[in-house]
Amino acid sequence: MRSSNWLETWRALRASPAALPGLALVALVLVAAAGAGVLAPHSPIAQEQSAILRPPAWLAGGSWATPLGTDGVGRDLLSRLLYGARLSLGVGVQSVALSLLVGTALGLLAGYWRGWVDALLMRAVDIMLALPSLLLAIAIVAVLEPSLRNAIVAIAIVNVPIYLRLARAAVLAEMPRDYVTAARVAGAGPLHLMLRTLLPNCASPLIVQAALGFSGAVLDAAALGYLGLGAQPPSPEWGTMLADAMQFMQRAWWVVTFPGLAILLTVLGFNLLGDALRDALDPRLRSDAALTPQPDPGSDAAGALR
Repeated sequence: MRSSNWLETWRALRASPAALPGLALVALVLVAAAGAGVLAPHSPIAQEQSAILRPPAWLAGGSWATPLGTDGVGRDLLSRLLYGARLSLGVGVQSVALSLLVGTALGLLAGYWRGWVDALLMRAVDIMLALPSLLLAIAIVAVLEPSLRNAIVAIAIVNVPIYLRLARAAVLAEMPRDYVTAARVAGAGPLHLMLRTLLPNCASPLIVQAALGFSGAVLDAAALGYLGLGAQPPSPEWGTMLADAMQFMQRAWWVVTFPGLAILLTVLGFNLLGDALRDALDPRLRSDAALTPQPDPGSDAAGALR
C-alpha cells in the first residue's frame, strides 16, 4: 500500500510542469558542489596578482585558464562559485534540518497536549513572527559573533515558527480521526502516538516547506554574508563574493553577475521543486485534478474551445 502511494506521488511529481526544470537546476547545483574538487581549475582562495579583474574567456583580454574571469585580487571566479555551492548547500541542509527537527517536535507537543503548552508555544511564535526574519537573524548573529556557524544557527531559529505552526495544524487536523482513536484505545502512549501515528501522516506539508525553506536559507545566508555577518573572507560564499565585488561593478560586471546568477538559479530550482512537491504530495490537488471534467470532443463546450 505504501509503495503504491509513493508510486502515485512520483507520477504526480513527473506530471508537474515545474518538476523537470526544478530537478535540473537542483541537480546542477548538487553536481557543482559534489564535484568542486575535480571541476574547479584552481584553488578558490589562490590569488594571482597578474590576473586581477581578468574578464571571462570569451571577451577580449580573457583566458580559458580562468573561464569566468577573476575577482579584485586575482582569484578564479569559476572555482569560487563551485566551492561556494558547497557552502550554500551546507547552510541549507544544516539550517533546514535544525529548524525542521525543533519546529516539528514543538509542533507535535503543542498539537497533542494543547492547554498551557500550546498557549505558551504559540505566544512565543507570535512574538517571533512579529519581527522581520532577516532582522532577527542579524540580531542573533550580532549577539553571538559573525561566522558561518552562527549564521546557520540564526537562520534555523528564525524558521522554527514556520515548522511549528505547520506541524501543530497538521496534528490538530489528524487528532479526531479514527486511526488515532484506535491507536489510543489499543494502549499506545503519547510518545508512540506522536512519533509513530501522527508524524507520518503530518509529513507532507513539512516536506514541502523544507524544500521551499531551503531556498530561503540560501537567500538568508547570502544576505548575511553580504552584510559581513555570515561566512568570512576568504571563504567563497556567494553573498560574501557579492559584497567584495560591489566596488568593481561598473568596470568588471562579471564579478557581480556570476555570483548573483548562482544564487538566482539555486533559489529558483528549489522553489520549482518545492512547488512540484506540493502538487504531488497534496491529495486534494491530485483529487481535484482527477475530478476535473474533461469536455466531450463532440459537445458544444469542446466546440467552443476549438
